[in-house]
Amino acid sequence: MTQDSPGVAKDSGSRLPDFDTSVANAARMWNYWIGGKDNFRADRAAGDYVLEAMPALPLVARMLRRFLITTVDELTAAGVRQFLDIGTGLPTADNTHDVAQRAAPESRIVYVDHDPVVISHAQALLTSDPAGKTDYIQADLRDWATISAGAQRTLDFSRPVAVLLIAVLHFILDAEDPHRLIARMMADLAPGSYLVIGHAASDIEAGTAAAMAQSYNASSALTITPRDRATVARFFDGMEMTGPGLRPLAQWWGSSPATSAGPGLSCYCGIARKP
Repeated sequence: MTQDSPGVAKDSGSRLPDFDTSVANAARMWNYWIGGKDNFRADRAAGDYVLEAMPALPLVARMLRRFLITTVDELTAAGVRQFLDIGTGLPTADNTHDVAQRAAPESRIVYVDHDPVVISHAQALLTSDPAGKTDYIQADLRDWATISAGAQRTLDFSRPVAVLLIAVLHFILDAEDPHRLIARMMADLAPGSYLVIGHAASDIEAGTAAAMAQSYNASSALTITPRDRATVARFFDGMEMTGPGLRPLAQWWGSSPATSAGPGLSCYCGIARKP
């Protein structure tokens, strides 16, 4: 995830983190919630503390993974062959390149995370189809210049790129002007590029969301900032919403026993295309 991190003070800007297993880490906490093994005692303790406020977080994590998989699958079917996955987290099943290259082996994917553990795991585990290419950049979402330069070793910015920001923008503080960050990023990409966002919501079960954020911020080196629907919608200003629009995660696939769990799924998801 791209935000303050173990070993780094919260006002440290875009400095990259050191590896410290004694302090809870966002990527490893997420890994714990989805049942992974790449986590440590501090991550599990912090994860359990946050779960007291929002017990449905493991379900949120699994549903966001499903949102990523279905979105990459649909964008690949629509002809997208370039993906920039920022705040990718620790590798798991059906990563972005797995999904894209299964349908289009020539797809090119760049993963970005500021966590050195994530990058080392990615380099070891995420191997590209020979027809395409996969690369990895250690950088912070705030540092678009570094991401852009590194990504263009693999991606052609004169052609459409799908930018994936799943559970990462809420780690950028309001004072850091995340809307400006995203506007600058999308301005550098070609028409036909896509922006995909999954963002913690402050106005879905507001009391639970506030308690979750308070627990998260008290137990990790991160600061999470849930936002309301109107604020999340501003990330897509000037773009054309696609699919079902900006929706709560629980409603993304419509209403069914598998997707209508409702309580606790306090997250907005949206996809938009740059005209």
